[in-house]
Amino acid sequence: MKKTCFILLMLATSFAVFAQDNKPADPKWKMRFRALGAFPPSSSYDLAGDDIKISPAVTPELDFTYFFSKNFAAELILGTTHHTVKLDDNGTKTTLGKVWLLPPTVNLQYHFAGKNFTPYIGTGLNFSLFYGAKEEALDLGYKNKLGFSTQAGFDYQLNDKWFLNVDLKKIFVKTDVTIKGSVPVVLEDVKVNPFIIGLGAGFKF
Repeated sequence: MKKTCFILLMLATSFAVFAQDNKPADPKWKMRFRALGAFPPSSSYDLAGDDIKISPAVTPELDFTYFFSKNFAAELILGTTHHTVKLDDNGTKTTLGKVWLLPPTVNLQYHFAGKNFTPYIGTGLNFSLFYGAKEEALDLGYKNKLGFSTQAGFDYQLNDKWFLNVDLKKIFVKTDVTIKGSVPVVLEDVKVNPFIIGLGAGFKF
């Protein structure tokens, strides 16, 4: 908890510094529409020698970027993914359940100067919300948790307003999964940790 509070304080301080020392004469926004592919690791949990696997997902996504200056910005990412959770017993797969994941993410970014091609890097926090769980072989519950995000990508300007975007993210987040029953069993730190590839377009306003 102390570590999380410290990171949040550092991010808030960074926002304040960027806003005070790098104020643009005319603040600018970017809005993007992307198609995302979210790819969790090949194994999210070792359960007595068997693997718990979380399926990949494809989803639309919307994000907003606010520029404190020409180089510094903050991005809010909004999207939700639907995953199937399976148990892999030496190649025999059993569907345990399905769940929706909503991971709103805020990243601080640095944008490198360029005429048409403008790459950027970023890092930040996300809060993963699990909802709409559907029971299959087991009745599962998921704990919402705070995670971290890293990012790299670029915009390619088509004209004064519109641009194309390629974006790569790695979100580090784990959840505690409860197998419900007369005696609940909690699987701690199940790795979600999706690698996310985004392709899309956007405009400045």
